[in-house]
Amino acid sequence: MSEAPQTPDVHFRSDMTVDLVKSSASDADVVFAARVSTQGERSLSSVDANATEASGLIRFLMRERHGSPFEHSVMTFYVSAPIFVWREHMRHRMASYNEESGRYRVLEPQFYTPAPERNLVQVGKPGAYEFVPGTDEQQRLVAEAVQRSTTQAYADYQAMLDAGVAREVARTVLPVSIYSSAYVTMNARALMNFLSLRRHTDDSHFPSYPQREIEMVAERYEQLWSDLMPITHAAFVANGRVAP
Repeated sequence: MSEAPQTPDVHFRSDMTVDLVKSSASDADVVFAARVSTQGERSLSSVDANATEASGLIRFLMRERHGSPFEHSVMTFYVSAPIFVWREHMRHRMASYNEESGRYRVLEPQFYTPAPERNLVQVGKPGAYEFVPGTDEQQRLVAEAVQRSTTQAYADYQAMLDAGVAREVARTVLPVSIYSSAYVTMNARALMNFLSLRRHTDDSHFPSYPQREIEMVAERYEQLWSDLMPITHAAFVANGRVAP
């Protein structure tokens, strides 16, 4: 008599991981890149300009949308997020990506489930809607459905792997709520474009209404970037969060 298949040890998360791996990013990068147009090689000696002077130049560049000087500050992040978030992220076509591969490694049994504070119900029509909290019954339904379906999917995935099926075939049963990780490298101008579209804030000149899960990634990006380039970040916010 064969043994019944074991229930896989599936883990559920409601967070997004965004860590700064390395960077070459500072407000001074913007200053010397902008000044090369008038000073040539002498612009390198101006990187230590005082904060007031640098702030004025950066605000001018941001306001007039002279964007190229902001492309010389580069950051690499390690991001762990569900695949449905990656689909949204990679639509921007403004970064370099290296993602883990389900062809070459067994994917970890980590799945996204909405946290209790995640609004569940859409009210209104496209272009004029908002999300509001769900009922206790809706919260229970979502939690149970996610856990049941993902546990079964991962059990089927594991069964195929155990039977010798190739990883690239076995992964076809996995849902988009499974987590995947990648290194993401982008410059400050590209990041500002991402933030302008993936954050909903009252100070945005052009309001955006992102899905909450990708906004969680954007919030963490902005926190890390603002520490690296505080003058540039302040100018971005003051300019209505419009990317130059």
